[in-house]
Amino acid sequence: MHSWKNALLYIFGIGVSNLGNWIYLVAINLLVLHMTGSPAAVAGLFIIRPLATLLTNSWAGSIIDRMNKRKLMISTDIIRGVLIAIIPFMSSVWGIYIIMFLINVAGSFFGPTSMTYVTKLIPTEERKRFNAWSSFTTSGAVLLGPAISGLLIAYTDIRISIVINAVSFFICALVIYFLPDVDGEELDGSKRNVITMKTLLQDWIAVIDFGKAAKYFMLVYLLFQCAMLLGFALDSQEATFIKQVLLLGDEDYGLLISVAGAGYLAGSAAASLSVKWLSLRMFIGAGVLLSSAGYMIFYAASGLVTAVIGFIIFGFFSSYANAGFTTFFQNQVPIDLMGRFTSVTRMLEGMLQIALTLLLGFAADVWSLQAVCLIGAGAAVLISVVLWGVIYAPSKVRYYESDKVTATGIH
Repeated sequence: MHSWKNALLYIFGIGVSNLGNWIYLVAINLLVLHMTGSPAAVAGLFIIRPLATLLTNSWAGSIIDRMNKRKLMISTDIIRGVLIAIIPFMSSVWGIYIIMFLINVAGSFFGPTSMTYVTKLIPTEERKRFNAWSSFTTSGAVLLGPAISGLLIAYTDIRISIVINAVSFFICALVIYFLPDVDGEELDGSKRNVITMKTLLQDWIAVIDFGKAAKYFMLVYLLFQCAMLLGFALDSQEATFIKQVLLLGDEDYGLLISVAGAGYLAGSAAASLSVKWLSLRMFIGAGVLLSSAGYMIFYAASGLVTAVIGFIIFGFFSSYANAGFTTFFQNQVPIDLMGRFTSVTRMLEGMLQIALTLLLGFAADVWSLQAVCLIGAGAAVLISVVLWGVIYAPSKVRYYESDKVTATGIH
């Protein structure tokens, strides 16, 4: 009971922060557009996050694994809140870019830190349920955030939405303050040494050694991430596909985004209620396969109805995939290595995501947009089928049904 009080408190804090993020996302795009009148300037906002990730994540994990997780999360939330509160007073778009870069650097610390903290906070047997409810909160923020931001912008000022996001980070920091310190005294002096180049190299070697020892985990990890990254790359073309292939208007685009959010919210609720009846393998395997199929249906569409069906299927089952894989990850990666592993892999994923997005965009300029997107979605479905076979191999059932199995398969 006490663990679930902490879990609900954490979900509330992160939920408030996520809601603020989605309110802010709409506002910052419009603010930059109003300041510059340039779509290219708005596009620049989407380069900042992967750039910050690439420059930060090679060394952030070494700090994360050696610091108190609760204190680090509080610090990064306060830093992000202060930086966002400065944005409404900026008159230069380059100043906004710099501040957003610093915000995303802090975010590069928060994500892996929160993953490690939650893994320590939530008992192993409760992780699947927790991740499902956490996914429900996230999807609710995706659905409500843009709508709230639209109302605020319509009746107040764009800068109000940005200030609200700053406040949401302060609230999240306050909530985390009341959560327990999961590290305690275990971070001894040996782990608090100054981070040097030798330390970074040793940490990279530790991550590589883990990957070599945990071959099955790495196989599942790579297949899952490849399917997800193909989906993210396809996301970069959805607005163009809707406008140029389906010939739909701005209001239909807004409808489809809302439908995807509603599907994700419904899927998260269903996942939360079905954790007792569906296995972890079903969460991951069916979730990835059917969410990829949703992309396939969407990009095969010739009208609004089929596109809506594709978005609903994608949104609904991606919540299962994310909750299932997060649980699998938490159960398999050693806690004392989790920060470094997450940071390093996110850096590599960021590089691959940029490459796939550029490749897809280039191919869509040369060939038919719909054909290129269908090939990308088909590749995601094929990878999902392979992942299903890997997950349901009879000899690997212990990775999903025993709470005591490590990534190397040793009890």
